Amino acid sequence: MSFEKSKWMQLPREIYAGHDVLKNIGDMCHRFGFGEHALIVTGEKTYEIAGKSVEGILEESGFTVDVIKTGEANMRNVELVKEKAEDCDFLLGVGGGSKIDIAKKASYDLGIPFISVPTNAAHDGIASPRASIRENGSSVSMLAQEPMAVVADTGIIVQAPYRYLAAGAADVIANITAIRDWELAHKLRNESFSSTAYGIAKYSAEAIIENADLIKPNLEESAWIVVKAIIVSGMAMSIANSSRPASGSEHLFAHALERISPGKALHGEMVGVGTIMMMYLHGGDWKMIRDTLKKIGAPTTARELGVEDEEIIQALTMAHRIRDRYTILGVRGLTREAAENLARITGVIGR
Repeated sequence: MSFEKSKWMQLPREIYAGHDVLKNIGDMCHRFGFGEHALIVTGEKTYEIAGKSVEGILEESGFTVDVIKTGEANMRNVELVKEKAEDCDFLLGVGGGSKIDIAKKASYDLGIPFISVPTNAAHDGIASPRASIRENGSSVSMLAQEPMAVVADTGIIVQAPYRYLAAGAADVIANITAIRDWELAHKLRNESFSSTAYGIAKYSAEAIIENADLIKPNLEESAWIVVKAIIVSGMAMSIANSSRPASGSEHLFAHALERISPGKALHGEMVGVGTIMMMYLHGGDWKMIRDTLKKIGAPTTARELGVEDEEIIQALTMAHRIRDRYTILGVRGLTREAAENLARITGVIGR
């Protein structure tokens, strides 16, 4: 029998991460040979934080630059960006997760290159081929453009509220349960599996766990540690051509909780709490996950998330229905009694 396997993946061509790397963006874009017309997708605050600097650097490098300031990551804003970008050669998402998600989704739909310039490190979407876009009142993970490059200036990222960095760290730690779910789905459902992506996702989570003592407020090295792990996690998703290496039952719980109690906590914060509970179901060291999150300063309880105990229980019982993805939750999910016991045993809700 002839060998017929094939594989396609898309990875960033260049990655800049560290102090004062924003200055490299002009020369980098020239190397890519994109064309001369750029569109910066940003927000009111993030334009002042970094967007204005990116605009100036590109203009000094000879590019024509347009700017669109947008809001939350929803399809209406994606369409507005697409209209603005019709005559542009490439997009740059300058801001937090929502601005980058809008830019990567718009660039995917238009078939033009995209560069990711994060101003915080709240989750692992800054280097992934997925975008979280709100539709009909809830966030939907959509296929999007892998960034051609990532320019993560830790001098800028460290200035964001520390809560965002802690949430980003928690989002990467979640790979620990995501890959267990993925392996389970591979064994029980013969789901496609990549040992390379599995290993990279595991490595990025362990990098956060092993360096948790160094992740502190107002410390640029903390931003450096988290950003590197986030970028590596995004690359694992690119290699797998799926969000599987970084999104499992803990993300299903987080998305369910967001539907029940929107706007109360950051995505990575909810994912971190979900990881504690899903690690317990997997029979792993859930106490280590909890203690690592505490060390970093990320929430570990319903109260710290700003939600009610009952909302945690509801989210656990509906998590398996969020999307068609096999995890430790199975196809029937948890009963209310099992969900309450799980949350109490792990200390997520009051005993």
